[in-house]
Amino acid sequence: MFTLPVSKLNDLFAAVASTRKLYLPVDDEASGQAEYKVWHEGVTLSNALNTARSAKDFFFPQTENLVDFKMEGKTIEVIDTRTESEDFVVFGVRACDARSFDILDRVFLVEPVDSYYKNRRDHGVIVTLACTRPEETCFCTVFGIDPTNPAGDVSGWIAGENLYLSANTEKGEAFLSSVSKLLAESDDEAVKAQQAEVKEILKKLPLGSLDLSNFKPENLLKLFDSNRWKDLSEACLGCGSCTFVCPTCQCYDIRDFDTGHGIKRYRCWDSCMYSDFTRMAHGNPRLTQVERFRQRFMHKLVYYPSNNEGIYSCVGCGRCLTKCPISMNIAKVIKALGEEA
Repeated sequence: MFTLPVSKLNDLFAAVASTRKLYLPVDDEASGQAEYKVWHEGVTLSNALNTARSAKDFFFPQTENLVDFKMEGKTIEVIDTRTESEDFVVFGVRACDARSFDILDRVFLVEPVDSYYKNRRDHGVIVTLACTRPEETCFCTVFGIDPTNPAGDVSGWIAGENLYLSANTEKGEAFLSSVSKLLAESDDEAVKAQQAEVKEILKKLPLGSLDLSNFKPENLLKLFDSNRWKDLSEACLGCGSCTFVCPTCQCYDIRDFDTGHGIKRYRCWDSCMYSDFTRMAHGNPRLTQVERFRQRFMHKLVYYPSNNEGIYSCVGCGRCLTKCPISMNIAKVIKALGEEA
């Protein structure tokens, strides 16, 4: 394990930014929330627990130009528009978002591999930061995530007046090696003391005891046919806010736009909460908001884990709890359907 005085964080950021782009959570004055931004001199690391939007954007952006087409007569030229070949570092990722990358990898890095996503994953280095002040909307521990011991290429802890760093991967070791002149070797006593304090806080969180035992493959039809879905979804607006702040949602749409001098093909995020989601020539397979609402939570809690060794497609970050305009969220769904068991 290595350490660096917090007072020298800017020196670390400057050293990293001298060789590649560095992104970190920064307080945004306009929104009053933390957002990932490129570091430059004068930019300060946010003290917020989490960013408004997750770090998913770095690997699966909201909108991306996949390919261009130019046509002359019967000749079609296919133009690869990808430019994301530069190395970059994302600093300050929390444990919940770090777990979300594992979930997205199981979608985009299986055959056929999504080369756009893989390209960014190959070039990105994730430096996490352990949580010290979990909030009442947090429930990552329900999904087996330890916010005091985050994953990533490099795990980080700010304890007292020092930053502690430990590499988890080859990319992480290379990262620490590149800034080794600023670091000193250290024991982990301060980190262990902090972890013990935070774990006591985690035990008191109101959502930390959510019961997932009813959400298993053998209960699929029982959960699907539950009469609770109608009541739970009654006030849902279908706005999609929950899906757009979610670090694990991976649905997207692909559309072609005629620019007048060629065609641009874009991929952009989509939401299972929208009435036109997965609309086909014969229509939409889910005609009601109840069906769309059920699809979202069945996928998170039953469909995905059934196909991925029991891993849930939720990381308990709590963003959907704070953003939903009608205060409906996955925690309420878990409670309601868990009661039926």
